[in-house]
Amino acid sequence: MGEWTWEYEGYDPAQEKLRESLCTLGNGYLATRGAVPECARDRVHYPGTYAAGCYNRLVSDVAGRHVDNEDVVNLPNWLPLRFRTGTGHWFTPDTHTVEEYRQSLDLRRGILERTLRYLDADGRAVRVRQLRVVHMADPHLALLRTELTPEGWSGALEIESALDAGVTNGNVDRYKDLASQHLTHVQPGVTEEGVAWVRCRTTTSDIRIALAARTEADAPAEIVTELGDTSVARLLRVSVADGHTVTVDKTVALHTSRDPAISDPVHAALDRVGRAGGFETLLESHFAAWEQLWRGAELDVAGEAGPVLRVHLFHLLQVLSPHTAELDVGVPARGLHGEAYRGHVFWDELFVLPFLNLHFPEVSRALLTYRHRRLERARFNATDAGYRGALYPWQSGSDGREETQRLHLNPRSGRWLPDHSHLQYHVGSAIAYNVWRYAEATGDTGFLHGKGADMLLQIARFWADYATYDKELERYRIRGVVGPDEYHEAYPGATRPGLDDNAYTNVAASWVIARALDVLGELPEPLRRDITERTGVDDAELEHWDDVSRRLHVPFHSGVISQFSGYGELEELDWRGYRAQYGDIRRLDRILEAEGDTVNRYQASKQADVLMLGYLFTPGELRAQFQRLGHDLDDETWLRTVDHYLARTSHGSTLSSLVHGWVLARARRAQAWEFVQEALAGDIADVQGGTTGEGIHLGAMAGTLDMVQRCLPGLETRSGALRFDPVPLPQMSRYRFCLRYRGHWGVRIRLRQDQLEISVAAAAEEPVTVHLGEWTESLAPGETRTVSLRESEVPVPG
Repeated sequence: MGEWTWEYEGYDPAQEKLRESLCTLGNGYLATRGAVPECARDRVHYPGTYAAGCYNRLVSDVAGRHVDNEDVVNLPNWLPLRFRTGTGHWFTPDTHTVEEYRQSLDLRRGILERTLRYLDADGRAVRVRQLRVVHMADPHLALLRTELTPEGWSGALEIESALDAGVTNGNVDRYKDLASQHLTHVQPGVTEEGVAWVRCRTTTSDIRIALAARTEADAPAEIVTELGDTSVARLLRVSVADGHTVTVDKTVALHTSRDPAISDPVHAALDRVGRAGGFETLLESHFAAWEQLWRGAELDVAGEAGPVLRVHLFHLLQVLSPHTAELDVGVPARGLHGEAYRGHVFWDELFVLPFLNLHFPEVSRALLTYRHRRLERARFNATDAGYRGALYPWQSGSDGREETQRLHLNPRSGRWLPDHSHLQYHVGSAIAYNVWRYAEATGDTGFLHGKGADMLLQIARFWADYATYDKELERYRIRGVVGPDEYHEAYPGATRPGLDDNAYTNVAASWVIARALDVLGELPEPLRRDITERTGVDDAELEHWDDVSRRLHVPFHSGVISQFSGYGELEELDWRGYRAQYGDIRRLDRILEAEGDTVNRYQASKQADVLMLGYLFTPGELRAQFQRLGHDLDDETWLRTVDHYLARTSHGSTLSSLVHGWVLARARRAQAWEFVQEALAGDIADVQGGTTGEGIHLGAMAGTLDMVQRCLPGLETRSGALRFDPVPLPQMSRYRFCLRYRGHWGVRIRLRQDQLEISVAAAAEEPVTVHLGEWTESLAPGETRTVSLRESEVPVPG
């Protein structure tokens, strides 16, 4: 791992799926896993390509039931390029001797390089250098350059460049019993100019897909076209001389019928690849696009965390680039790196948008617009459940219906089990939270007073209608839900799923209703009249909302906030015994189910639940929200709560270590680094044991970036100002980053040696108001201030 490179030395089949995910290249429109082009899909290799928002629905027979699932589609494989000496066997690292092997990911320029040396059965050596690009300037293009050099011999070399539409979804072993044939009506072909193409469509969503590939060699070649039922190949036979390199360039274009301003994907792909420049020209524009991205997302952290954070930022930018702002897509929980979670959109934008808001706000706006386009469907979901307002699905895909599976497989027991995670209604609160934070960071009142207000009001309306009044408690209660923990789906022995008064759900719902009331209160009168007429909200309903927001029940036990009503009555788990027996108990739910037990019986959490409140809200915000609910949340109660759940969490999600590190940075600083380290290593070390090969964890990666951007400097974008309250974490004590804040494209923050330096780039904008403790100042464009973090010192001019 270098400052700007991510490298693997040697070929290791056992690690290939992990490497493929971490070497994925993308541009926000499409992404391709870092698979070996000369290898077909098998147990070792999985060459997946995915386009953002390209889904298809299939029906499977599972455990005697018909189950339909919508999946992100594995698109035709554009990578295949293989070679052989004479008419021998095609080279692969699994069948031939590989004397050298190195794979290097250039993060700065977005290019994957492979260098290796093959030996054939007769001992003839071929040195290979291969460069791969998924173009960041033109999101429809991908490139593959292969340099082949014979060493110690001369003769014939055969090269085959292909497009293969005979692919299925098969990246996730747990899904192997599910239907996976998403592509149909495959037709391959080749133009008179020798450009190969393939077209197909998805079976139910009827998305038309086309790829076109131009393959060129810098040496004379005999070329033959081979057409199969689902593939097209161009076979080049060239004469090579000892020590002389032959270069083969493959330029590929991808289009789908979801693209704007096209009539036919095949014509669009052929036209684009025909007009594309040469490899060097395309590299130049690709590098320039990446340079602009890095300027917009500048983040430098000293020490061992720095290079890992750069890897995380690289993958975030590949999934959610400025190209994403032109698409109707959400935040895929596992990126565009694999097929885990079927490419669905969960609540992970909660961990992603706070970072994007201050770097690429146009992307955040587009991701929120994805949710607004599905607001009507969310209202249908609420209506179908018997409630008013909007009930967003826990898992979303193409059209906003609930995509959460009804059955899930426990690989440890081999049993298919009911899945009740669709009861995580708190996803609506996450969407509302993102609307509010986006508006705070960007000052985009147009969005807040329009689409944002639509979503806030309908989500608040659902919570107010879903809550029921308990006369004995004199409180409102939210019953029958599942919290972020996910382990607990029901009470022990209950015949129906769901839990009552999940603290995170209730506090977040109260906050959402309060913000909806705030937005209504600040709307200009014409807009307020329009939205109240459109939604039918009247004063009586608003009074009810206010009452609910102040009297939602938050349970406590033993001096701590209860995860849900009755949590304190559950049994304690023998944590030491289970760790001694199983070692890794992250997926404690699967272990207990395989034993014939259930995690519902125990005070045990998969990931942060109550403590998510400390992630979403600053200490001051959290105290204020509890005061609204009639509780005095003092520091001692919160610290007891943190300690209570810290001792009872198995961290079965990569998000858990992130949230715990964030919370502990402000509550138990000495313990924070252990969790921050695990969050940093989550994917690069595959700490969850094989999950990264199915796709990276985008929310966890983005959350580590936001740890530096917001948590450590205590950055808030509130009331039209930048507010800082830094916390020292020795292992991450020197860092700098650049923000886009309310029209300012260059607000630079640097923390070093107990000093916070803030500079505002020269621009024709208003000054930026900055708060740090008792110090407040307006920095005009072009100004810099250095502020001592020691109370005895005063700010000095930059």
